[in-house]
Order: sequence, then C-alpha cells, then structure tokens
Amino acid sequence: MAVFHYQGRNLDGSKVSGQVEAATVELASDALMAKGVIPTEIKLGKKDSAFEFDLSKFLTPAIPLEVLVIFCRQMYSLTKAGVPLLRSMRGLTQNCSNKQLKEALEEVTNELTNGRSLSSAMQMHPKVFSPLFVSMLSVGENTGRLDVALLQLANYYEQEVETRKRIKTAMRYPTFVIAFIVLALFILNVKVIPQFSSMFARFGVDLPLPTRILIATSEFFVNYWAFMLAAIFATLFAFRSWIQTSNGREKWDKFRLRMPIIGSVVNRAQLARFSRTFSLMLKAGVPLNQSLALSAEALDNRFLENRLLEMKSSIEAGSSISSTAINSRIFTPLVIQMIAVGEETGRIDELLVEVADFYDREVDYDLKTLTARIEPFLLVVVAGMVLVLALGIFLPMWGMLDAIKG
Repeated sequence: MAVFHYQGRNLDGSKVSGQVEAATVELASDALMAKGVIPTEIKLGKKDSAFEFDLSKFLTPAIPLEVLVIFCRQMYSLTKAGVPLLRSMRGLTQNCSNKQLKEALEEVTNELTNGRSLSSAMQMHPKVFSPLFVSMLSVGENTGRLDVALLQLANYYEQEVETRKRIKTAMRYPTFVIAFIVLALFILNVKVIPQFSSMFARFGVDLPLPTRILIATSEFFVNYWAFMLAAIFATLFAFRSWIQTSNGREKWDKFRLRMPIIGSVVNRAQLARFSRTFSLMLKAGVPLNQSLALSAEALDNRFLENRLLEMKSSIEAGSSISSTAINSRIFTPLVIQMIAVGEETGRIDELLVEVADFYDREVDYDLKTLTARIEPFLLVVVAGMVLVLALGIFLPMWGMLDAIKG
C-alpha cells in the first residue's frame, strides 16, 4: 500500500499529524475518519525511515487461486442460504487456513462492524483482493445479487487454476531436461574434463581443436566460477530492474508474445483470459469503459494492457468497440468478428464466452503438443554436447594410440 502523510484534528479539536497506509487517498481519509481524526491535508509521501527494509514483502507468498476459489464457493453458499453477511465473514475467518487471507478477513470483518460495505472493506487489501474481485462484489452489492457475483468469481478462478495446471504440466518435461543438461555441463567441466586434461598433458601429444576448446572452457569454468556467478546474478538483477520500468516491462511483455514456439500459446491464453474477464464484467453490469480497464489489468501483460487502455480512451471519445479493436492490432480476426457481431446484436458478453472457450481448447491442444515441438530442439542440444565431448576426448586418444603403434 501507499503511505500518506496527513494533518488534521481530533474530535476535541487538537491538531494531529502522522502517516497512514492505504491504497488510495479516499481510503486513507476513510481510515482516519474511522479513528476519529478529521483530515485537513493528505498527501502521498514516503516512510519515515529511508533505509527501512520490509522483508515480509519478499517472504510473503501470493495467495493461491485455489484458496480464493474455496472462499468464493463458501461465501456463495452462505449468502445463497440467507446467512447474514457479518456472521458469514466471522465464520469464514475462523475456519480460514491461509494466514494472509485470514488477517485480511479479520480486518474486513472489523470494517463491516463499523458500517463499511464489503467491497470497500476488501478494497483496502489490494494484495489479497484484486480490483476485478472488488468490482464484481461492488456490482453484486448494488444489484442485490451478491451470491451471483460470488459464483461467477468462483467459476472464473477455477478456470484460471485449470489453465495454470495445464501450463505447469506441459513445461515440466522441458524444465527437467534443461536442468539435467546444466547439471551435466557443471559435472563435466569440474570433474571429468580436468582428468583427461592432466592425462593428455603427461603424454605430451598435440591436441586437436575440439579438445583445446573443451580444456579452455573447463579451465575458465574452474578458475573463474565466482566471476561467472557474479555476472549471472548481476545480469538477473539488471534484467529485473529493467522490467520494473514501464518501458522495459512493456517491451518484455511484447517479446513474450513473439517468442518462438511458446509465443503463440501465451498470446492465445491471454486472449482467452481477456475474453472471459471482459464477458464476466459486462454480464455483471459493470460499465463498458470500467470493464475494459479491469480486463486489461487482469491480463498481467503491460503491452496488452496499454493497448486496451488506448481502446478505452478511443471508446470514451466516441469510437465503436469493433473499430478500436481493429486499430489496436492485438486481436485475431476471430475476436474482432465476434466483437463486431456482439456489438450489433447486443450479445457481446455471450459471444466473448464462445471466444474464450474456443481459445481455451486451442491452448489445451497447444500445451499437449508443446513437448513434441520442443523435443527436437532439446535433442539437437544434447546431440551437440555429446558430439563435442566425444570428439574432444577420443580424437587425442586415437592420436596417442597411433603414436604408440608408430
């Protein structure tokens, strides 16, 4: 959360000042009012200690989607059964096993006791409840259909869980192969090649080029491994710092969509997520421009997010959805056609669900065949390693045999 410095007065009229953590200025003002402080000035600032290091930010894991699915399902059942909201929240807080979610629910329950709505109370915890989650609950509260909103969120997160599981399953084999290749290279350079190098040095034979390359690589690895590790960590740190910038993050996310073999899979998965999220928001009654902004944020891709926000600005300026979708150049003809038909018939949410289901099937097929497409590349890498190693070791041995026979 952001840190805001404030000045104000207590209920007795005395002046007070300090700092408060909140997601927005409005939430900071609400938090101060709840404490009995009337703010006169609130401005964004930094924490008092310039060298304060919050280790919990790095050690606290993100809440698994499975936990959110269970929470939405339980909340839906209790709301559908007519159990009062405050009683439902207290019961779910007591039975919650995830520490981070439990702490957030405890604070949400306290805010509900003070008269705050459920969506505004959850908005104070953006690391636990996403803007999509909060907006859906806000619409459900305003329309009196909170149970429907919770059911839609549960179905949405279940679909996300299934997609992530398929991706993890497809990437397991290539990850293991690459890990074993790296391990084999380490053992060869540290243990195996130095033994052959000392043996060749004792015989004093002329070494062929592949052998000299292997020995030079091994000596560099053994003598400068600390510098190699430092260079790797420095490169990773520089890369992470670069992608944290807005320009770097957008370029990296654009590159992810253009990567060979897996780029098309990532692109289709992102389009499926956008279609499902956009349809979900429209079906719940969220305004079009807000639905587009929330769908862009849910993608977790800065390049696509910026293009969608440009679409939002064009739509607010009076352009149609289909024309802005064409100008964005991020959608396939199928998505554009469905958007155009849905815009004409007023059933854009239903057609986007069809698009999402289509792309989910495509992604599922691509993930099942991903291993078969990656295997030739991995075989070439392994075969190249074996060839270089065999030539580097056996060529000088054959030379030694010829020298002995001669």
